[in-house]
Amino acid sequence: MLDQWLLKPLRHPQGWRANVLTQALALALSSQACSAFAADYQSDSQALELAPVTVSARLNQESARDIPFGLSVIDGQTLQTRRLRTLEDALRGTPGVDVNSWGGANDANVRIRGVGSLNQMSMDDGSVVLNVDGVPMSVRNAAMASLDVQQVEVLKGPQGTLLGRNSEAGAINVTTRKPTREVEGYVRGEVGQQGQFMTEGAVGGPLTETLAGRVAVRRSGFDNWVDDQQDRDPLTAPRDLALRGSLLWDNDAGTTGLLVAERQRAEHYVGLEMLRPFGDSPRLDYTPGVFDGNQKTNERYSFELNHDLAQARITSISAYTSTDFNAVKGYDRNITRALYGSPFEYLIEDSAHERVWSQDLRLGSLPEAEVFWVSGVNLSRSERNFDSNNFTNGALQQREFTTNSYAAYGEITFPIAEDWKLTTGLRHTWDRKTYGGEYTSAGNRASDSRQLQDNYSTGRVALAYALTPQTNLYAVLSRGYKSAGFNDYATSVTDSEPYKAAKVSAAEMGFKHESEGGALSLEGALFFTRVRDDHLLGYDFKTVAVSAVNADTRSKGAELSSTWHVTDQLTLGSAVSYTNALVTSDARGVSGGDVVAGSRVPDVPLWSGNFSVAWHKDLPDLLGLPAPRLNTLLNYRLQKNRPADPQNHYDLKGYAKLDLHLGLESGGSEVYLWGDNLLDARYDLYGAYSTAQVLTGMPGRGRSAGVGYSYSF
Repeated sequence: MLDQWLLKPLRHPQGWRANVLTQALALALSSQACSAFAADYQSDSQALELAPVTVSARLNQESARDIPFGLSVIDGQTLQTRRLRTLEDALRGTPGVDVNSWGGANDANVRIRGVGSLNQMSMDDGSVVLNVDGVPMSVRNAAMASLDVQQVEVLKGPQGTLLGRNSEAGAINVTTRKPTREVEGYVRGEVGQQGQFMTEGAVGGPLTETLAGRVAVRRSGFDNWVDDQQDRDPLTAPRDLALRGSLLWDNDAGTTGLLVAERQRAEHYVGLEMLRPFGDSPRLDYTPGVFDGNQKTNERYSFELNHDLAQARITSISAYTSTDFNAVKGYDRNITRALYGSPFEYLIEDSAHERVWSQDLRLGSLPEAEVFWVSGVNLSRSERNFDSNNFTNGALQQREFTTNSYAAYGEITFPIAEDWKLTTGLRHTWDRKTYGGEYTSAGNRASDSRQLQDNYSTGRVALAYALTPQTNLYAVLSRGYKSAGFNDYATSVTDSEPYKAAKVSAAEMGFKHESEGGALSLEGALFFTRVRDDHLLGYDFKTVAVSAVNADTRSKGAELSSTWHVTDQLTLGSAVSYTNALVTSDARGVSGGDVVAGSRVPDVPLWSGNFSVAWHKDLPDLLGLPAPRLNTLLNYRLQKNRPADPQNHYDLKGYAKLDLHLGLESGGSEVYLWGDNLLDARYDLYGAYSTAQVLTGMPGRGRSAGVGYSYSF
């Protein structure tokens, strides 16, 4: 009976809307009831003792169960087994997180719980804070490789207390693997259909009695699943190269220093737009090779110093990051024929260079302290330019931006009664921004320069109650903010008016349960968020003029997730998310028609969910291999319809995506088969509207499969 219930949505993927989300919810709810069965089962076999999930969500090492707000954690092993090669891939599979991307290396727009820019106005966008080893980076870098990553944490709800000068929707913390005092490492290789390949390796260990090092490298690529109509070859062949080196100094007296140097380069990525419907073999009509010069390079250099005092820890993180970006984008001959009546290539080249210096200095409690507290200051300076060259009409836009940001912050959690804890935190930020632009069109040149100041406070207050030693209840009120700024895409002096700051008020209540021994974890949350003056681009398809528009939004919903280690061989995971996100004010001057209050926020489905089965099975002697073992992971991703644009002209269809990892392990080696999108779901990465006759978007990759090998030592 159970087998039939599990297989039903797989046999009928097109009918999932009627029943599969209900099943996912039932599964998550049933996990709590199943804990009794798990306890009985384990009493007759070896009991499972699992370490609690530890996170750095509040700039300290804590149990995830003690964090008074919702978060999702993806460990490094899951990233590898599920082939989540980029941060963007990991976010797409996280309940409550939505990613709008055209497929380019600089296009990601991330929303959490339906909150975030309706369109990003600039690389300065702070809807979601991205921190890599404590170093802030633009969420535009979501396409960066998940190289040698230990853990990804997705913090949900405004995080304006500790992380980042802006925090509207949440934060993403990426922790890379650190050097150890034992020699360890791995190598991994994959090949698959459509030119997919990946080679990766890392090695680390002691260099001296107090110094350890680690080096990691990855080379990967694929052939685009969209072909060029002229030569019938893949439109592009994207390639990635990622390198990281780290040195860890530890004097065994409470002082550590971590030096990291990292470089990632992505080539031949392109943000694609094509006429709908896409057809079974999507194609675009471009001159072959027009995107060969597209590239993006990220570099990060950071030094983290920690020193433990008797009752506190001092932490300093000094960092320098840089981004160099160059990409051609535009409309192919099919789109221009539909828009203008004659076919031609409409091409624009964007180039951007950003340099960021940051310093964070804080004093906080030691891990496991009864009272959690942290206070600190944060300083950063950003210098960047964003230029656009229109090859079709000769228009040229050259823009330069600087941002100086200073902040003081603090948060404390302390007991106020037996089983009750109160959390309160505040951050005050001072932003200073400047902008200068040169606009050339039809032989005419105009200059513009502006500056603004934005001072604001963000924070939260939370109350937590330990219902049992294994179950915590919490409620939190928080205030987020996304500062005012200047439009990266302005095409004239008129378009460069600064946009307003977005102000966020959010409430959340939920629970977190972890059974004794950690075999079962179950958590859920209800949330409600209001945003005033969120950001929306007014874009004219025919003139490509871009202006900044503000609109209010409201989001409410619920999340429920569970992980059940049934035995040391079988683990079940499930999650379901309901998000009702609406635009609550009219927005005039937007391409495709004015946005009317009551429209749904684009790209946010009402329902989404995940179901996974991980199964490890010891095998009898096989081909003389020592201790052979079967390693299987099945992941089923569900998503309901979502609006394509803020006007809600049409919906992007829901889909069910099935991925599989099937491996044979022996010693430290594994040979495996992988399958991506095995149901061949035809899903959309995004959608757009120009006229009733011109609908555009980008399809996702169809079914693909391949083989891989890994060895760990």
